[in-house]
Amino acid sequence: MNNELIKLAGMSNKYGADSAYVLAGGGNTSFKDDVNLYVKGSGTSLATIKPEDFVVMRLDSLSKLCGKTYPENETERESAVLADMMASRETGETRRPSVEALLHALFPEKFVLHVHPALVNGMTCGKDGSDIMTALFPKAVWIQECRPGYILAMNCKKALDEYRQSHGENCRLAFLENHGVFFAGDTVEEIDALVKSVMDTLEAQVVRRPSDEPEGDEDAAAGLAPAIRMLYSKASGTQNAVVRYIGGHDVLSVDPNAKSATPDHIVYSGAKHLVFDAIPDYDALEKAYSDFVSGGVVPKVVYVAGVGAFACGKTLKEAMTVEALYRDEIKVAVYAESFGGYSPMSDSLIDFIVNWEVESYRAKQNKSDACGGRLCGKVAIVTGAAQGFGLGLAEAMVSEGAYVVIADMNYEGAKKVAERFEGSLAVSVNVTDEESVKNMIKETVLYYGGLDVFVNNAGIVRAGSLEEMTKQNFELVTSVDYTAFFICTKYATVPMKIQHTADPERFFDIIEINSKSGLSGSNKNFAYAGAKFGGIGLTQSFAMELAPYNIKCNAICPGNFLDGPLWSDPVKGLFVQYLNAGKVPGAKTVDDVRKYYESKVPLNRGCRPLDVARALFYIIEQEYETGQALPVTGGQEMLK
Repeated sequence: MNNELIKLAGMSNKYGADSAYVLAGGGNTSFKDDVNLYVKGSGTSLATIKPEDFVVMRLDSLSKLCGKTYPENETERESAVLADMMASRETGETRRPSVEALLHALFPEKFVLHVHPALVNGMTCGKDGSDIMTALFPKAVWIQECRPGYILAMNCKKALDEYRQSHGENCRLAFLENHGVFFAGDTVEEIDALVKSVMDTLEAQVVRRPSDEPEGDEDAAAGLAPAIRMLYSKASGTQNAVVRYIGGHDVLSVDPNAKSATPDHIVYSGAKHLVFDAIPDYDALEKAYSDFVSGGVVPKVVYVAGVGAFACGKTLKEAMTVEALYRDEIKVAVYAESFGGYSPMSDSLIDFIVNWEVESYRAKQNKSDACGGRLCGKVAIVTGAAQGFGLGLAEAMVSEGAYVVIADMNYEGAKKVAERFEGSLAVSVNVTDEESVKNMIKETVLYYGGLDVFVNNAGIVRAGSLEEMTKQNFELVTSVDYTAFFICTKYATVPMKIQHTADPERFFDIIEINSKSGLSGSNKNFAYAGAKFGGIGLTQSFAMELAPYNIKCNAICPGNFLDGPLWSDPVKGLFVQYLNAGKVPGAKTVDDVRKYYESKVPLNRGCRPLDVARALFYIIEQEYETGQALPVTGGQEMLK
């Protein structure tokens, strides 16, 4: 493989993976030899591009485009230029090249890097940007705002030619008004040195830097996000959208009605945002949203004064991209204060970008389609999910397309689990502590925009006879296995009720992972059984109270998760506890206890997480079932 292409891929990956230079797979790079131009394809990510991924184009064919006469009609011209660019590809090449491939060919240097750093765009979007550039970078050219594609390439050619004639050398640095920067060099090392020099010089000019100080109102945001999520879901035609809260000092200090800074911001975070001057009630929110959508555009960013902004997407990935580009636009506006103040794109250019086929193609290439799983896009919390049954349930739910919050007292364990599951969030929670539970719900809502399924799985067992059981252990079991279910349900239903207001036809779920001990008494395990019996009472009572909100409340009653830590932990597991408590007559070893419990199951084995997961999927999909306690016991306990 060409060693230069390996270097090109390395340079591309380096800058493409750095959010200070590239967002949403933007930017592009190229290498040229005596015959061909190797350029990034449209919709390809610099962060992951490989040497073999670059589109191969013939330089002689590209050079002819610059001298060719094209139709004056814009649509006809751009169509003809695109056709000629496609025809300039090497024989057998099928991929679509970057729209700026022609511009890359204008630089005689071997390597070209085009990126959009917020710091650079602070200058290119600054009112005094051109004058400041001339003073700071005398060996650079400034390309005034113009339409991308062929017009931009011709303007760049003119500027580069004039520079060459007046300076007697090639220009290796071009700043594009409201569009970023081009670096050119014969080696990757030259590119790196030029990039560092430019960034260091601009840093020295900055008076105020962007800040991530959290000055938004998170409590108010948590009350708005679920409604925005439902409105966006309906307007965008997706079942379960994601809405992410964007708080912070700069978000609230920059004019939310300001026009777009660059084409990337238009494509990914929208040319116009839905803005509220004060916190709206639901009716005002719905009306303003409806009025905005009637204009033919679904808002990707919703801004509420004093609260912050919300990034909306059909998927988590899409919402995160909207958030990243909106944050970047805020950074550009802040940096622009050091370059004469913010100067956005003109109305005519904004309108052009909104309707430009090339950017539409690029946006489509970067969008990730929603999954096809049974829980696709549903936001779920599973407590006690860092291990055992909870971990198994979380894994099964993720495999069916859910975004799962891994909630556990063992936060380090929860983080490790969340790292395994794409789209998951780890949250530290003590389910017996009201403030901790409230924070769990708020973190979930601010991260995803709402909540569809709450799985009350966290549990604890302390077995023992009447003589052995202490009041402290009894109350511990009761607080985790009974009281916590009440606390969690109280706060989990808050965003669900808000979502119901916005979409009365949708169903939501509260699911308690109960036990067969909630269906039948348990010898010398009365603390646990009593709490689980109580849990079924709560399930039935909550079901009646929550039915008007389409919130179903059901319990799953597994039996004998013999392979999980609850049973098999060598110190605290039930096998050890039951052996020590003498619960199994004649048992001498832990293995004796295990065989005893297996013998009580008609299907001859213990319960597994997938068994419970299948019951959970049924409960979520069934829209005519609430207040039920569903046994998953291999036939040991049966519905009556």
